[in-house]
Amino acid sequence: MSKDEYYVEDDKRTGVSSEFFSTHPTGTEFEFFIQKQKHFRLPANDKDVIMIGPGTGIAPFRSFIAERDAQGAEGRNWLFFGEQHFVTDFLYQTELQDYLQTGALANLDVAFSRDQKEKIYVQHRMKQRGAELYDWISNGAYMYISGKREPTSKDVEKMLVEIFKEHGNKTEEEAEKYLHQLVEEGRWEKDVY
Repeated sequence: MSKDEYYVEDDKRTGVSSEFFSTHPTGTEFEFFIQKQKHFRLPANDKDVIMIGPGTGIAPFRSFIAERDAQGAEGRNWLFFGEQHFVTDFLYQTELQDYLQTGALANLDVAFSRDQKEKIYVQHRMKQRGAELYDWISNGAYMYISGKREPTSKDVEKMLVEIFKEHGNKTEEEAEKYLHQLVEEGRWEKDVY
């Protein structure tokens, strides 16, 4: 099991759930309840979907892709996934590669931040694919992000603004308004923690 570890100033902390589950032996049974997420839902089957799932943020997107595949959705699916190391952290690698081969995933862009000297994150992959990403968004794609709020979610939003400026020929203010418009239209949804 992988623990979610992070620092607050110089204090090392661990994610509440990963710490809790790591202290129990395999096979331990737990009671739980499901809390409905009212806004983090797939659009109509003919709409394109862009999913940004760094780390454990990939979890809801596995079900998104599986559901759209099972329903024969006409809209395309694009996943950005990031983790630290390709060899040890490429969660669901074969499953995602299978979806690429079958066409359930049109695009899969991965970023492994610790496999090279310079750290590469999902927002860097987004920038590399900025023109195509902007084309998808301007043609009605729905975007979703799941994972850590800080700093990932904020860094991704900053990158979206940069992409809107560069590929949409927008000013900073226009790009920020465009992002806000996507939120109002329900085309930019976040499930961040």
